Amino acid sequence: MKSIKEVGDLKGKRVLVRVDFNVPLGDDGVVDENEAWRITAALPTIKYLLENDAKIILMSHLGRPEGQVVEDMRLGPVQDRLSEMLNLSVTKTPDCVGDIAQKAVDNMQEGEIILLENLRFYSEEEANDMEFAKKLAALGDIYVNEAFSASHRAHASVESITHLLPSYAGLGLEKEISALSKVIDSPVRPATIIMGGLKAETKLPVINFLLDKFDNILIGGVIANFLLEADGIDIGKSVKDDLDINEAKKIDLKNPKIHIPVDVVTDNPDKKDVNLVTEAVGNFRILDIGEKSLEEYKEIIRKSGTVVWNGSVGLFEKEEYARGTREIAKAMAESSAETIIGGGDTILALVNFGYIDDMKHVSTGGGAMLEFLSGKKLPGIEALK
Repeated sequence: MKSIKEVGDLKGKRVLVRVDFNVPLGDDGVVDENEAWRITAALPTIKYLLENDAKIILMSHLGRPEGQVVEDMRLGPVQDRLSEMLNLSVTKTPDCVGDIAQKAVDNMQEGEIILLENLRFYSEEEANDMEFAKKLAALGDIYVNEAFSASHRAHASVESITHLLPSYAGLGLEKEISALSKVIDSPVRPATIIMGGLKAETKLPVINFLLDKFDNILIGGVIANFLLEADGIDIGKSVKDDLDINEAKKIDLKNPKIHIPVDVVTDNPDKKDVNLVTEAVGNFRILDIGEKSLEEYKEIIRKSGTVVWNGSVGLFEKEEYARGTREIAKAMAESSAETIIGGGDTILALVNFGYIDDMKHVSTGGGAMLEFLSGKKLPGIEALK
């Protein structure tokens, strides 16, 4: 895999950069400063290209428009935030391909930046359509992947395009691979991974693969709900996502490496704390891990040499259910271990709690990070080799 730094002369070159600017937009349609971390992660590569007088064409997706133009998913707010962060003008095209995009690129000067409109307004993007990739490739002289968080998807702007242009890894992508490869190849033991949050359909299938890499797997969030139900525990009306419970039953919960909550916090106004060994959740929802589980998890973190975290263990956005996530963040911040976090809600939680700068590495990818750590080949990375 070649680095962008291996390109001899970038002056005047049209550099097509796949970034991941899939960031939350507030109710006011603005990219909040605390939620612009994916844009921040791409800045070193963008600045490197600026310093080398390249013509920079950025392409990204936002949300899930499913092949349709959705006005609320246009990249205007991203354009505004990026311009502010770079303190220079960024032009956005109203389309990512076609005559208008081509004309804008043809008229570029060295050191200028163009942001193409949302790639996923075209269904061909997620279909990894080669003809769509050709239209994108026509805009550039070389291609750079700076979207680790999208590299586990074989999409046109991630995989097909590498067959059409000289292709390189961005600085952020290189940093991700270096940090995560160390966890796989030479982790400081004991190695612990914390898995929570939503997207159980993405996370549950990799648990069995992670058992070979980690000494402890601490479970919270929606994933814990699935595993608890698979273990015969009453979880009441707790969120589970649309996933077959049989997927959870494929995981050996008797494996001593796997730790699931023994007690939880619910939205029952009369009895929030529930000991799952002796009590039922009843007609309520699990919204955080309980005291005993939290203390067990914190003790494991204290003894670990490597700690990876993806997904909050509770509904941290509400103060009454934030304790588990906050205390785990604090334990990691105080730890001398190699600490790595990934996933949007995890990063947002650590930003909110003030612990983000205490982490050794912040990964832009949630699902991509887990798949990489489990040993799976990521299409976007394999395509660069």
